This record gives sequence, structure tokens and C-alpha cells, in this order.
Amino acid sequence: MELTRRLLEQFLAVVDEQHFGRAAERLSMSQPPLSQAVQRLERGIGVTLLERGPRGVRPTPAGTAFAADARRMLNLQDAALERARRVAHGLEGDVRVGYVSILSHRHLPRLLDAAARETPGLRIKLRQDSSASVAEMVRSGALDLGFLRDPSPVPAGLVTRDVAVERLAAALPTGHRLAGEEAIGLADLRAEDFVLPDATALPALAQQLQLACHEAGFTPRPRAAADDLTGLLSYVASGLCVSALPETLREFALPGVVFVPLRGTSANLDTRITAVFRPDTDAAVQRLLHLIARHMSD
Repeated sequence: MELTRRLLEQFLAVVDEQHFGRAAERLSMSQPPLSQAVQRLERGIGVTLLERGPRGVRPTPAGTAFAADARRMLNLQDAALERARRVAHGLEGDVRVGYVSILSHRHLPRLLDAAARETPGLRIKLRQDSSASVAEMVRSGALDLGFLRDPSPVPAGLVTRDVAVERLAAALPTGHRLAGEEAIGLADLRAEDFVLPDATALPALAQQLQLACHEAGFTPRPRAAADDLTGLLSYVASGLCVSALPETLREFALPGVVFVPLRGTSANLDTRITAVFRPDTDAAVQRLLHLIARHMSD
């Protein structure tokens, strides 16, 4: 006997109405086929599920237990169908997202907040690593989506999409002679000691700072290096050196650090935040990309 959805619905209608005629009317069918269907169900299970009487029917103890299980089966089937639809439309499932540490201060919190509000069925699993490692893990399928800073090398075969632009600003100790200026040129810092991003841990930012200084006519004089944002800001706050960092870090700067805008139209002063993903990415990643377009670019 095939325990179909229709058969379960017919049996439950009779249990609910406790009358074959009313159940048949509810199901938009005639009574004899309904009675025959329930009889086939009882023969297939091998037990009596309903007690018939002149005034209607009522479930036997076995019928009561089977009705409860039948409702659960139908509910589970509905849930399975709905979940499949949600996954297919990118509304449910796991998405593995990689990022470089310098993006964690602003963009990732905004993405996580938007995803929690608009797609609560998506579970985002985060992995922080270097640009090269994040890109390679996306290529190999170990990650579904990655966020890099420009300029970062991207393996062939991956799709890239710019999602935000940040500008570099001078990060100065609060007592610095230029800390009160409305804007300065990067060349104004040519005689200063710099804390530089570590070229291994923060390769994109390290390269960008070197290129921007070179275009301004000098090579930054290193006093220290740091492999994360806290280290970079801490050196500036100590008063020992200056740096040039994404201006959005002003929202999270340590006491003792002032951000001053940098004048100029050099492309090396602007840095792009780039999403990388495989061409065959699934609906959940596409859903996240739509969220990113709305919430990370402003």
C-alpha cells in the first residue's frame, strides 16, 4: 500500500469531521470513494482505525495514534518542500565567507546585520586569512565567497565584483603638527617615520601605501610594521610614527589617533573592496551578493 499524501489527508478529514459525509464535502468528493479509501488504508495497515456508528465515526485508540503521526508526516513533508524552495532561492543554508582582517571593522558587521534581518535562514560561517589564501580557498571550493582589498591577486576562473571603495587618510598622533589640518598631501609626511602594514599579513594595503607614497615622490621611512589594524593604530597612538590607512577606520580608532583627509586625485589613494566567487555559485551566495550591493557600498 502506498501511503500517499492524499490518503492521509482523507483519513484526517474523517477524523476531524467524525462523519464521512461532512468529510467528503470538505474534500470536494463523493462519500463512497472516501469510505473505500479509508477501508483500503485500514486493510493496508492491518488494524481498525475508525469505529463506525449510525451517527458518525470516531477513531479507535490505534486511529488516534495514527492520526497524530499522520499530521506530523504531513507537516514534515510541508517543511521539507518549503526548505527546498528556500534553499533554491538562497533563503536558507550555510555560506562560507572568507575575508582579510582589515575588512572586519566595518563591512562584515553590516553584512551580518543585513543578512540576519533579511535572510535569517542563512548561516554565515566566517574565515579570516590572507588575501591569497582567501582567493585560493574560494577557487578550490573550501569557501563560497571571499572579500579582498584591491590590489589583490585573484586566481583565474573566479568572478570579481567591486562592492565598496575606501580612501586612504593620514593617521597621525593627536599631538602631531598636522593633526589639526583640514586636509594634507601625502608628500607632507615624507620626513616622518611610518608604521607600515606587514607585507605578508596585509599585502594589499602594504602595496597600496608604497605605491601612493612613490607617486607622491618618496619612499616611506619604516619605524615599525604591524600585521593587524590594532597594531597599526597602536603605533600611531604611541606618538612614535604615522601611517596612511583607510579613512573608515576613524570610526574605530584608538584614543590618541587623528585621521586627516589626504588631498589628491591619485588612484592609489582609493582602494576597492572586491567580492570573489566561482561562476557556478549557488542561490545563497547570489542572495548575499544582492545584500552586499545594497548595504556595503554606502
